[in-house]
Amino acid sequence: MLNLIWALLVVVSVGACCVNLLLGNASVVNSMMDAFFSSADSAVKISIGLSGMLCAWLGICRIMEASGITAVIARLLTPLFRAIMPEIPPGHPAIGSVTMNLSANMLGLDNAATPLGIRAMKDLQSINPDPKVASNAQIMFLVLNTSSVCLFPVTVFLYRAQLGSASPAEIFVPLMLATTASTVAGFLATALVQKIPLLRLPVLLAAGVLISLVAAVVFWGVTAGPALSEQSKVMANCILTLLIGGVFLIAMIRRVRTFEVFVSGAREGFSTALEILPYLVAMLFAIGLFRASGALDLLLDGLRWLLSFFFDDLRFVDSLPVAAVKPLSGSGARAMMIDVIGAFGVDSFQGRLAAIMQGSTETTFYVIAVYFGSVGIVKFRHAIGCGLAADFAAMAASVGLCYCFFG
Repeated sequence: MLNLIWALLVVVSVGACCVNLLLGNASVVNSMMDAFFSSADSAVKISIGLSGMLCAWLGICRIMEASGITAVIARLLTPLFRAIMPEIPPGHPAIGSVTMNLSANMLGLDNAATPLGIRAMKDLQSINPDPKVASNAQIMFLVLNTSSVCLFPVTVFLYRAQLGSASPAEIFVPLMLATTASTVAGFLATALVQKIPLLRLPVLLAAGVLISLVAAVVFWGVTAGPALSEQSKVMANCILTLLIGGVFLIAMIRRVRTFEVFVSGAREGFSTALEILPYLVAMLFAIGLFRASGALDLLLDGLRWLLSFFFDDLRFVDSLPVAAVKPLSGSGARAMMIDVIGAFGVDSFQGRLAAIMQGSTETTFYVIAVYFGSVGIVKFRHAIGCGLAADFAAMAASVGLCYCFFG
C-alpha cells in the first residue's frame, strides 16, 4: 500500500509541475529541486536530533527492565492487552513498553514518546512470526499511537501564544474532544478489521477509565481558564521528573548497576536512529515534492469547488491544508497552521480550527516510517487505512466542534 502511495505522490508531483510549466510558472521547477535536496538534509537533521533522546530514553527503559518495573506494569495490564492484542503473551515486556509510550503521548511528552514507541515496536517485533510483515498487535499499537489522546497539548498553546492569541488555551476543550474522536475511530476501525470482540470486561473498563479521564481534564480545562497552558506544561514536566526519579530510586533499592545498564540501552538508541534514516529520507522526499509542485494547492482548489455545492459556509476550507498535510508531515502541518493564522488571524475561526486540527492527531506516515522502519517492516497491511480513518475522524470532528464552540 505504501509503495503505491509513495510512488503516486512523486508521479502526481511531477505531473503538477508540468501543468505549472505549461501555465508559465517556471519557478516551480526550482521549488521542486529545492525540495529534493532539502528533504535529505531534513531527514538527517531529524535523525541526529532524535538520536540523543533515543539514547536517553532507551537507557531509562533498560533500567526499568532491570529493576522489574516493566514486568509489574505488564502484569497489571495483561488482561486489557490480551483482549485487544491477543498475540502478546501474558507478562511479555512489550505490554510495559506499549503502556509507557501511550502514557507519554497522553501527557504530550513528544521527546519521550518517540523513543518509547520505537522500543515498544522492537518488543512487539520479537514475537512477530514474519519480521517483514506488520502483525496485528503492531498495527493496533501504531494506530493507537498515531491517534492517541493528548491530555496536555502544550505545543499548540505555545504557538498560539507566540502568534498573539488573547487566550491561547481557549481551544482546549474542542481539541480534547476531537483527539478523543480520533482515538475511538482508530481503535474501532482496527478492531473491526482484526475482528476483535469489544464487549469484554477489560475493554469496557479501559473505555470507562478513558472517558472519566478525558471528562476530568475537560473540567479542569474549563475551570483553569487562561492559566491552563502554563499549568499543563508544569504538570507534564512534574510527572516526567517524578517518573525518572522514581525509576532510579527503585533501581538503587534493587541494586541495579544503573550506569552500565543505561549505557547498554543508549547504545541501542544510537543504532536505531541510524536505522530509521533511509525511511525518513524516502517519506520526506515524496512529501516535499508534493508540496513544492503545487499539487496540494490544486487539490484544495478542487475540493473547495466541490464542497461549494453542499455547504454555504466554506470558512473551514481555508484550514483544510493543515488536515491534508498532517498525515504526511508534522512540520509541514505546523507551517500550514502558521500560514492560515497569518492570513486570517490567530483568534479567527480559521486560525482556531487550524490549531485544533494540528493538535488533534499525530502524523500517520511519519509514525509509520519511523516505527516500522526501526524494525525493518515493509508490508504494512491495514495500518495505513486504519491510521487515516483516525485522522479523518479527528479532522471532521475538529470542523464540527469549531462551529459549535466558535460559530
